[in-house]
Amino acid sequence: MSRHRPSLILFLTILALFLVACDGKRTMSETPTLPAAPDTPIPSLAPPTPTPLAPASAKPAPTGPLPTFTPAPTPVPDVIYVDTDQQLGKISPLVYGANYGPWVSLRPETLPLAKNLDLTILRWPGGEWGDKNDIQPYQLDAFVALAQELGAEPYINVRMPGGSPEQAAALVRYANTEKGYNIRFWGIGNEPSLYEYKKGWEEWDTAYYNEQWLKFAEAMRAADPNILILSPEIHQYTGDPAIDPKDASGKDWMTEFLKANGNHVDIVAIHRYPFPLNEGIPTTVDELMANPPEWDIIIPNLRKAIRKYAGRDLPIAVTEINSDWTHAIQGEATTDSFANAIWWADVLGRLIKNQVTIVTYFILVTRDGQGGYGLLEGYGPRPTYYVYELYKRFGDYLVYASSGDPEVSVYAARRADDVLTIIFINRADAEKRMPLWLQNFHIAGSVQRWQLDQANGFHNLDPIEMDNGDEVVMPPRSASIYLMMPACTLEKHH
Repeated sequence: MSRHRPSLILFLTILALFLVACDGKRTMSETPTLPAAPDTPIPSLAPPTPTPLAPASAKPAPTGPLPTFTPAPTPVPDVIYVDTDQQLGKISPLVYGANYGPWVSLRPETLPLAKNLDLTILRWPGGEWGDKNDIQPYQLDAFVALAQELGAEPYINVRMPGGSPEQAAALVRYANTEKGYNIRFWGIGNEPSLYEYKKGWEEWDTAYYNEQWLKFAEAMRAADPNILILSPEIHQYTGDPAIDPKDASGKDWMTEFLKANGNHVDIVAIHRYPFPLNEGIPTTVDELMANPPEWDIIIPNLRKAIRKYAGRDLPIAVTEINSDWTHAIQGEATTDSFANAIWWADVLGRLIKNQVTIVTYFILVTRDGQGGYGLLEGYGPRPTYYVYELYKRFGDYLVYASSGDPEVSVYAARRADDVLTIIFINRADAEKRMPLWLQNFHIAGSVQRWQLDQANGFHNLDPIEMDNGDEVVMPPRSASIYLMMPACTLEKHH
């Protein structure tokens, strides 16, 4: 037996070193740039209670107090901080969606680019077209075929003014019974908060809309009880009752909808285009770069309103979103600009961080005469297209991340294979260098990197070796993603 003792000692030594390397509670080797730990522990951020996607009739009414909202921890000053042990839940795959409509079309040259986006949901007929036209079966068939080719779930809005509950139910039956498309997601009308200001639609105040909405919803569910209805899709929702849309009598659209139909809607949906601040005055890049933090107010305020007026938690969708609602193009901060891509990269990250369930960017494609909104123009991609190149590499399970610089945003997620993915966004007009402080994670091998910046567009950076506390270099107004392999296989974060 004695002849095996040296081998046993060697084995135990190697095992001990492996355990030290893989102990998620230890930090990696310090570097001179790593700041000291704060005097008080970083407060943990509890993951939100999941809100399942299910028809309203299948959701039991709450029987006790709803869990309290957990305030976000204060960022660690002067560093980028990521703690992989603070797991914040699975990211909804439906945040990577877009709008599409009968007034736009993909050319054969741009169809492969559209497929490359890996969109998960496609809303149609996005915009006001659907409230001015009846959807014909051949149009719906063509749209579903496109959605299937793109690998995206179709999401249909039925006509409200000029339509009827019977017409809406007939469309659901055609799609899901006759054709077997089994379309899950349905909207009723588009931006009803604008109806009563349009000629011939003056009767559409909050009370009339809520009454008609329920008739539509009941008829559509009678046609297929498994559908999920998104509403009210009001325009320019901010979460501030002082400025949110009101009807002519001063009643708040979201408040009245939740009071009347909070027990019947499946997903609460809003629209938002923050610019222009003054029509006719071009938006500046500085204004655009200062805007993304508003989403850390809008979504939490909407959750509070849902609880207050519906008495339950409901999933949230942002079903039209872009920086500007006008057709302005070729400006420094218009929707076709590079600055808009950095704006969208940050806003999408904040929507993910705030656990939004569905996001459909406005819109998949437009030619210049239709505005610069499209991820694609007639023959190729616009800058915002490349935001999806970053996020298609992002993980599936959100973990806590913070930035000590208000001009730098950071979002982190683990993949199912435990790879850590981190997105860094610099909204400043100057380069930023910040140390990356990883808690409970050890990097193995080189870090894979991709970057979107104005000088080089979207490109693959050379892999680098990194240790805890090393600086992340962010060019002016840029977005980057780093992929980090774990030093050993840890417990799956499902």
